Amino acid sequence: MRELELIAELERTLAPGGADVLRGLGDDAALVRAGAYAVTSVDTMVDGIHFRRGQLEPEEIGHRALAGALSDLAAMAVRPGQAYMALGLPQDSELRDAVALAEGAQALASELGVAIAGGDVTRALSLTVSFTVVGWTDDPGELVGRDGAKPGDLVAVTGTLGGAGAGLALLDGRARAQGTLDARAALGLRERYARPRPRLAEGVALSSLGARAMIDLSDGLATDAQHLAMRSGVRIEVSLARLPLADGVAAVAEQLETDGATFGATAGEDYELCACLPPSAERLARRDGLALSWIGRVLAGPPEVAFTDAAEPLSGYEHSL
Repeated sequence: MRELELIAELERTLAPGGADVLRGLGDDAALVRAGAYAVTSVDTMVDGIHFRRGQLEPEEIGHRALAGALSDLAAMAVRPGQAYMALGLPQDSELRDAVALAEGAQALASELGVAIAGGDVTRALSLTVSFTVVGWTDDPGELVGRDGAKPGDLVAVTGTLGGAGAGLALLDGRARAQGTLDARAALGLRERYARPRPRLAEGVALSSLGARAMIDLSDGLATDAQHLAMRSGVRIEVSLARLPLADGVAAVAEQLETDGATFGATAGEDYELCACLPPSAERLARRDGLALSWIGRVLAGPPEVAFTDAAEPLSGYEHSL
């Protein structure tokens, strides 16, 4: 494909930026009407490392890449604004697939009120999708970092765990659905991997409940909670028995010769939120109808995460560079 042809197709595919984007696609840089404070994150996904082209549709790859980036904004409890897509295409790429990838990202962006305001395209050895996302806040005091957890806090997670990892195991052929899962559960697990949901609204709600530290679960609870413990200088204790597992995770975990809770704590890529909140938040969450699972507590002590009912220390995914 030719670069100018691709750029023209992407401009037709991606929606206009909205009221805050004064100049977007078609210029050398975007001109955006800013809020008081910008919160920026960059996330990159590479074929063969973060996904495999043979397992996902192009639309799913685009959705997944943008969702992963927006999940970082959810963990900071800010409202999303703009996204910028850098697309690296291998030589065998088809124009229709590149456009379909952009369509998948644009569908999620439209749903969440995000403007894809620009980006770049280039040749690459492997399909690479990188999103820079910008969120806005009027009060930096409303942001939630990783470093505020205090002894006495409770630990909560949104949604369910293990679904994305189980979906990937099915796609990889490490586990099978036939004879172990009904069709609905198998489809749900694949969807958790292919089309994760960034918990933007939940992040803001957790902030309003007084969340003092928060992180999105991209590398697995066992690894990501460790970041909270280290940055906050506290000990975090978690109960495997309290982890909310996605439907079908236990059956997949059994095929992988582990138990569902251990798999849910280590598999990663669920993009749920884990937060440390004062005890009063438990009652307030029930009042507000915010579905949370209360899985542990924060204590004074050496910075670490301990699973109180695990037979051995657990760890999730760690990038090897």
